[in-house]
Amino acid sequence: MVDIAHQAAINPASAKHATTTRALVPLDAIEAGQWRALAQRAVEPNGYYLPAWELAVSATARGRTGASALPALDGYSTRLIGLMPVISLWRAWKIPLPALVSAHPYGTLCSPLIDRDAPIEAATRLLQQARETGAHAFVLNDVALDGAAMASLKQALNRDGLKPRVLSSYIRASLDATQDGETLLREALGARKLKELRRQRHRLEEHGPVVFEVARRPDEIGPALETFLQLEASGWKGKRGTALIQHAGDATFIRRAVPALAETAQCEIVTLRAGTIPVAAGIVLRHQDRAFFFKLGIDERFARYSPGVQLTLDLTRRLCADPAIASADSTASADHPMINPIWRGRFAIGDVLIPLRRNDPVVPLVHAALVGLNAAHEATRRVVRRLRK
Repeated sequence: MVDIAHQAAINPASAKHATTTRALVPLDAIEAGQWRALAQRAVEPNGYYLPAWELAVSATARGRTGASALPALDGYSTRLIGLMPVISLWRAWKIPLPALVSAHPYGTLCSPLIDRDAPIEAATRLLQQARETGAHAFVLNDVALDGAAMASLKQALNRDGLKPRVLSSYIRASLDATQDGETLLREALGARKLKELRRQRHRLEEHGPVVFEVARRPDEIGPALETFLQLEASGWKGKRGTALIQHAGDATFIRRAVPALAETAQCEIVTLRAGTIPVAAGIVLRHQDRAFFFKLGIDERFARYSPGVQLTLDLTRRLCADPAIASADSTASADHPMINPIWRGRFAIGDVLIPLRRNDPVVPLVHAALVGLNAAHEATRRVVRRLRK
């Protein structure tokens, strides 16, 4: 389902929706101050649903524009207590059934924003808003299965005699940033591997002093972002045509989102230089006490020195030394060869089908369609892997 979500974002269906939109509002109609306040109170952090990020995605990112919102307001005022960016099942996967799907925020995490001061009420009202659109089901992609947002939704569903169904799942790497950085790296990699990485770093120093830089201030972030974009496009992502800078909408989105988040200290760009040469760079989002490692770009001319690993080691030490950060989400795929050996924490990410009414005959149809679509994509992946060998 992760791959289906990615393909749907790149190749969206026509604008015809199979779901009515009585309770949906355009994402950019959500008052930004209310959204930011909800994010501060969110029961579970999600840097990819911060307003500065998701609004930029919805405005211009390739295949991800025009998202709608499921807003939840409390019963006593107009305070926003829940928010879920969504699109229709028809737009997502050309399936003509009345269901909603979490809008893809470019990063692989779609846990909704739910108010920690009223989590069950917020979850209940989000589900009711989904029902009022005419939807019979709600598909949450890339949600933390054991996270607080999913727990709130489960409790709200249980009150109505409903149960969510996990469509697919995988285990993702994370960092426990409350540990001492050096101890964590030694236990994760072992003395032998760390010695080899130190040797590579010394070899890298032959090209100039190796320096780890962090750009956080608005005046620093622009040049650092351009460095990252050039590095990303210079590698395999550029060869495959998936680098951000290769698509005008994606480039516009990231150039809007990163400076906007830097204004509120919610984004930084880390860069590793050998002398004046940038050899690796990464974008890191910050929400509450969690960091999110969005993307990494390297100069492949220096691949023998493991620049991506070297940058990640320095980032790990930085995050562990930061008292404001308790954990970091790699937002990486399962069994990621670079991050998994370094960040040894693990948590489950999955795609979840949420029924909105009891004994609804439409829900099995939605489930069967998604299972069939996923099987077709898996068969295609196997063919592609064989062709590449």
